[in-house]
Amino acid sequence: MSEASVIHDIGYQRYTGPRLGRGAVFGALYLHGLRASFGFGRSAKAKIFPWGVVAILNLVAVIVAAVRSQAGIVVFNYITFADAMSWLIIFFVAIVAPELVSRDMRSGVLPLYFSRPLRASDYVAAKVASMVTAVWLLLAVPQLVMFLGAAFTTKTGMSGVWDETLDLLPGWGYSLLWAVLFTSIGLLIASLTGKRAFAAGGIVAVFLMTTPVVGVLSILPSDDARHAAGLASPMTLIQGVGQWLIPTANTGLDLGSFGPVYAIEAFTLIAACLLLLLARYRKVASL
Repeated sequence: MSEASVIHDIGYQRYTGPRLGRGAVFGALYLHGLRASFGFGRSAKAKIFPWGVVAILNLVAVIVAAVRSQAGIVVFNYITFADAMSWLIIFFVAIVAPELVSRDMRSGVLPLYFSRPLRASDYVAAKVASMVTAVWLLLAVPQLVMFLGAAFTTKTGMSGVWDETLDLLPGWGYSLLWAVLFTSIGLLIASLTGKRAFAAGGIVAVFLMTTPVVGVLSILPSDDARHAAGLASPMTLIQGVGQWLIPTANTGLDLGSFGPVYAIEAFTLIAACLLLLLARYRKVASL
């Protein structure tokens, strides 16, 4: 004899509040990505590396500011500081990029993300924006520390502060260029695999494998080969763009007449990486 079925009312009600839409979802993804870049919302172990990088960069900035104020020696200007610290940023990106995208792929949450109202373009834009912000802050905050040290010890009053500001702003722009380049390459590579170790290794390998090519080209007897050597690596590519846009940058590259070529290649590389990243997630969203 079967028991009679019983329907229990446990109080579920339809949602009648406001539906925030794509903008709110984008903002939530952006904020989550920015927080995750620095380990917020994760274990203490996950905070060690990003905050270790933050500490090193700011310690270097404090030392540079102290040497300048006490001895009058400019160890790094704002642009050469970004160049000198770029290797640390590579390892930061190698850890953070897989955290932002590979984890989502491995855990299988992308179909949930791409259910309405979020689109693949929104997801990509939020991840790119959060990582660009994180990388830019890594460089911009120490540059601000250097600026404050120089501004408070200047001997020419407000005119010296103004001159220092005019040096800082191009430095921040140059750091943004680094951030966009690192982000576009790092996220593209990380999006290809759900395994964070493989993604991190691939990101580091791209930069390490291209750097020796620049060294080989730079010792060739041809002037054109030396001027174009920096085109072979993303690292020196951005330095070339900075040298072309800011002649006083002192990046150490001799561009000759190849300055516009560096700018065109940098724009093309960044645009290609972002378009491939978008195509990658549109393919995932259509599955």
